[in-house]
Order: sequence, then structure tokens, then C-alpha cells
Amino acid sequence: MKFLDKIFHLTENNASIKKELIGGAITFISMCYILPVNSSILSDMGMDRGGVFAITALLSCVISLIMALVANYPIVLSAGMGLNAFVAYSLTDAMGFTNWQQKMVLLFISGILFFFFSFTPIRKKLIEVIPANLRSIIAACLGAFIIFVGLNKSGIIASDPTTYVTLGNFADPAIIIGLICIFGTIGLMFVKNKTITNLAVPIGILVSAVIGLTVSSIMIGAGTIKEVGGVYVYDFANLSGVPTNLPIAPWLSKPSWGIDVNGIRNVFFFGVFSDSYSFEKLGEDLGHIFTEPATYLAIFSLIFVTLFNTTATLIAVGENAGLFNEKGEMKNYKRVIIADATGALVCAPLGTTTIMPFAESNTGVSLGAKTGLSVTLASFLFLLSAFVYPLFSIFTAPSIYAIALVSIGLIIMISSLRNIDFKENIVIAVTTIVGILFTILTYSISNGIGFSIIAFVLMNLFTGKAKENTTPLYVISAAFIISFALTAILPLLKG
Repeated sequence: MKFLDKIFHLTENNASIKKELIGGAITFISMCYILPVNSSILSDMGMDRGGVFAITALLSCVISLIMALVANYPIVLSAGMGLNAFVAYSLTDAMGFTNWQQKMVLLFISGILFFFFSFTPIRKKLIEVIPANLRSIIAACLGAFIIFVGLNKSGIIASDPTTYVTLGNFADPAIIIGLICIFGTIGLMFVKNKTITNLAVPIGILVSAVIGLTVSSIMIGAGTIKEVGGVYVYDFANLSGVPTNLPIAPWLSKPSWGIDVNGIRNVFFFGVFSDSYSFEKLGEDLGHIFTEPATYLAIFSLIFVTLFNTTATLIAVGENAGLFNEKGEMKNYKRVIIADATGALVCAPLGTTTIMPFAESNTGVSLGAKTGLSVTLASFLFLLSAFVYPLFSIFTAPSIYAIALVSIGLIIMISSLRNIDFKENIVIAVTTIVGILFTILTYSISNGIGFSIIAFVLMNLFTGKAKENTTPLYVISAAFIISFALTAILPLLKG
């Protein structure tokens, strides 16, 4: 006991071992959904699902331990929601990024810059030069994008050649289950019981998994879901041949337990040690990246998303845990940023998106966690998770992980927009509308961020509020304009 007190200063922080362990265990339960969700999202752009799962679990363990042992904060870290969706779905072929290796190299470059910024005054200055309202708008764009991705991946919102988007086919049981559980989860998020509110997302995911497994097992037994070439598809009505978004019991596919070594090899250091990639191809991709005009727009946007995600979470959890002093300054700030800066630096080359602080850490804090001891337990549970992928594979079905995407996106939007007074400032209202619309309609957070900043600067000029525009804002908006222009012009010159 004295050993733990010496490491985590339990007495000094008025913490108890019992509350720390309970807080750590519940925090892990409330955020372990990120492991299958992240592996599913990154597999959509071609990465090995099992490899991403294992690396994400291992790095969540290591980076969280850095937070626990260096900063002694009750903040657990894992792959950031929003950033993974941005990398997988916003960095598209149309922007010039044709494989997952190129996308992860971009993330690595932005991680290097973010790591450097974190240990200089630049990180703080970057936050300060963006007005609070504009920061909230950018975060809201991120939330809107996550919601749209969740609805789209689950099939609730589908593509249509005439109207572009439409409602999905409600004959699909996965869509019905997804909708019911999304609304149920949202309802749980706003009940009066704080513990249930904090656990709303994992509860919703667990319920949808149980229902989905039950339905899919019945349909497989009835022959209305069949395995064709390793893929489970529907075999009834107008859904025949359509892959199901329902979870399939892992024991039907001969699960493999333990660390997925081959999967890790496929994603480690951009996959150069796999059979399908090489150092020579990596060199070609690097040459392509640095001649692509959209590269600089993407890096810029990645830094913004990482910066605001990590900072907002640190502030939110820090305030609830009493980690700010009388002057409003975070205690041991330099120690705290070691963890999230390291997560930004090492994750891309190791095989996953950036490990960053999770708002779900508030769950443990609300249960009495005050030190890094709670995070140490959560880290150990993440380590164990790396060996039991089949147990988590159930949650990789779109009808299940869509619940996490929509719920987290909604939380981000609500927390971002609730403090903005739209009545008193037409510039903010227009900027918000422009940012969210361009994010969703172009399926790109980069475009949403770029156009929201440009709209903010121009609207201030037009309405006589030029003093609201700082010099860095002019530079940032000009950089976005140049990047948009080059993205359009250079392909024409090449042709």
C-alpha cells in the first residue's frame, strides 16, 4: 500500500485504492468499444483489421501508462474518434491519396509537427489565435461528420443516384436494430442517473450486439443469411446478395485467440514488412505525397483536429477531476502533454491512428478516481484485450459501431454549440452553417474547417468586424484558399 501511495500520491490526493480500481475498471468498460470500432474504420481504407486491433490495444496500454506514471492523472487514452474517421473517409482518392499508407504517412507528418508544437509555446498560441466560437464550430463540424459516417456505414442513410442520399432499406433488420439502439442510447445519455449517462454508449452497444447476434443466428438457421465466399449475405426479398451489417457469432468462423502477429506485420511501419508492400513502394508514395497540393491542406486539418480533440478532453476531464489551480492553469501541464504528444508521434508508423485522451475518463472520475492508479488498471485491461480479438469481433459490425459514432458525434456537437449565442452574432451563425454543410456534403472535415474559417474571416470583413480577424487567421484562411486553388488547378496542368 505504501508503495502505491509513493507512486500515485494517494494520501495527498485524498484517494482510496478501492475507488481508484473501480474507476479504472469502469472507465475501461466505458471506452473499450474504441478497439473494434477503430479497427473497423481503418480496415475500410485497407488496413488489416486484426493488426489494427492489436496495435491499438497495445498502444492504448503504453500511452495511458505514460499518463499514469508521468502525470499521475486519471485520464485514459486510446485511438481518437473523429481523427480515425477523418483519415479513413476524408482523405479520399479524389484528393490524390490512393492507399492507406499515404494516409498514415500524412498522419505521421502531422504527428511530428504536433509533437514539436506541444513542447513549445506554439501549441498554446495555436489555440489562442482561433477565437473560442470558431474552435467550437470546428469541433461541431467534426461531430457532424462522425454522425453522418455512422448513419452511412450502418445503412440508415444510403446513396441514391437521383437524390444523392436517401433512407436505407427498412427491410434490412440491421437498420431497424441500429435505429432502435441509437435512439435508446441517446435516451440513456440524458437520464438523471449519472452512472447510466456515463455508460450509455457501452450499454447501447452491448444491447445491440445481443439483439443482433440473436437475429443473425436465427436467420442463419433459417437460411435467410448465407455465407458466400467468406461473406455473410441476405437471401430474401430485394436484399438477396447484400452483405449483412448484423454481427455474426465469432465461433462460426473458427476464432483465433492470442496476439495477431501476422496482422501486426501487415500494418507495422506502413506495412513495409508485409508481402504486398515494400520500402520501394513507400519511397514512391512519399514522392507522390509531397507533390500533391492537397497534402498541405490535409496536414493542416489533421493538426487542427488533433489539437482541439486533445485539448478539449484534457480541459473537460481536468475540470471534473479538480486538476486546475486557482488561476485556471492545469497542474503539471508539461507532464500531461508528454502522453498525448507521444501518442500523436508514434501511432501512425506503428499501425493505428493517434492515441489521445478520452472523455470517457469522466466516468472513472465520477466514481472517485483521482490518480494514475485508475489508469494503470485500465492500461492492464487494454493489454489483455490485445489477446482476445474474437471476443471483440462481434462489435465490428456496422449496425453496432454506428451507435458509438452517432452518440459520440452528438456529444461533441452538443458540447461544442451549447455555449454559442447565435442570436447576437450573425457571423457565427453563418460560419456554423457553412462549416457543417461543407463537412457533410463534401464528406470532408478538411473542407468543413477550411470553409468555416474562410467564411468567418470574410463575414467579419463584410459586417465591419475586421478587428475580430487576427493576423494568423488571415494567414490560415489564405493557406486554405491557396490549397483549394492548387487542388483544382494542378491536375489540369498535369493533363
